[in-house]
Amino acid sequence: MSRYWSDIVSKLEPYVPGEQPKDKKYIKLNTNENPYPPSPKVLEAIKNACNSDIRLYPDPECDILRKTIAEYFNLEKEQVFVGNGSDELLAFSFMAFFNPGKPIFFPDITYSFYPVYSQIFNIDYKLVELDEEFSVPVDKFLEKNGGIILPNPNAPTGKFLPIESIEIILSGNPDSVVIIDEAYIDFGGESASRLINEFPNLLVIQTLSKSRSLAGLRLGFALGNKKLTEGLDRVKNSFNSYTIDRLALAGAEK
Repeated sequence: MSRYWSDIVSKLEPYVPGEQPKDKKYIKLNTNENPYPPSPKVLEAIKNACNSDIRLYPDPECDILRKTIAEYFNLEKEQVFVGNGSDELLAFSFMAFFNPGKPIFFPDITYSFYPVYSQIFNIDYKLVELDEEFSVPVDKFLEKNGGIILPNPNAPTGKFLPIESIEIILSGNPDSVVIIDEAYIDFGGESASRLINEFPNLLVIQTLSKSRSLAGLRLGFALGNKKLTEGLDRVKNSFNSYTIDRLALAGAEK
């Protein structure tokens, strides 16, 4: 501990990254790095983007990437927000949608960054205990709260919450932002992205690190109604307008 640290930093229990073996003979299940390489189109796009334009700042609006993602999910470009990995999106969400004194809910067995962000941004939180089969008790997320984060599928349990249950939670929390963290959605289950135009309080966060084999590029995106993405933009543009570098944008656009 340092006498120069703030009270918040003094109380933090930071996430400890897993070891990165140098011989590359291992498949890292602790960080779930994909053992398979990304698409050759991605590698070619990054190679082509590595030119004299690297001296220029990247597109702060990430227009091409947002348009590509929007078309994939049948949404408008304004409903898409991109960031430096889903972790940055979560951090921005804590700043944009949650308030001190209004506890947010998330499962007691889940991604370890949620309580860390709660500490950093001085947000109270309640750990909702999973049932004996490690499933999310939907009724517990209908109690008064300041926001909800649900990883779906959950990590590390691997349990998936049916889309019907997500609809119940969304309907029961019209005044709270419900974040569905879909880092592993491509490995099983149904994305909640199709509910975005029905529920204005829904924010879906996905990453390109897992199923797309792009962990080294640090790219994630959020899907939601325009007021939610505008809130994220307000945070980003008050913090760092250029969160995605040119090479990462080039690769992700493919």
